[in-house]
Amino acid sequence: KGKENRIYLIDVTNRDGVQTSRIGIAKLEKTIINVKLNEMGIFQSEFGFPVTNHELNYLNANLELAKMGALKPLRLAGWLRAIEEDVQATFKNVPDIEHINISISTSNQMITGKFQGAKTKEDVINSMVKALRLAKELGAKTVGVNAEDASRTDIDYLTEFALAAKENGADRVRYCDTLGYDDPMTIYERIRILAERVGIGIEMHCHNDLGLAVATSIAGAKA
Repeated sequence: KGKENRIYLIDVTNRDGVQTSRIGIAKLEKTIINVKLNEMGIFQSEFGFPVTNHELNYLNANLELAKMGALKPLRLAGWLRAIEEDVQATFKNVPDIEHINISISTSNQMITGKFQGAKTKEDVINSMVKALRLAKELGAKTVGVNAEDASRTDIDYLTEFALAAKENGADRVRYCDTLGYDDPMTIYERIRILAERVGIGIEMHCHNDLGLAVATSIAGAKA
């Protein structure tokens, strides 16, 4: 039915894949992965961390390759925390970056355990909104907003979070199944509710702890 119903593939090998135990990928290998992803027709590569010093030469070089036409039309997107400090550092370190995903935890378990009482649910949304607005001000063409541990997040709060992202200029919201908590039935129901309530492009980031990442991704896409 047109562009709004298309499914796009976003690859995070060069960002999340390298966080896997016993996996080490050299910067040249990461560059080759991006070349191959582009040849495969992948929409976007989350190519690294623009606030991590040892990544900066690689990130800037790959953006230069994109300018030269060697990495097009693949989008090269950076991952950073949904805090203003990371956004400032990103556009200082990698000035030509156009696409980013900002990420923050949304489940009660993560807010309580990870932030140790330093953030409330309201603080999480406020931090995301401030980072999102700043990213747009500094020249980001697209900003995806990630809800970490979305699969364990109360659906009403997840809706509130996603609506705040949409209202402040987010291009997509990422539903992260950070602990591999969902199954095809639960993710179908939750993504369907979120899509109906928010009306924004939804990314899915499914982990494979129970061997269900492909099944949950497909079920979520159908929703």
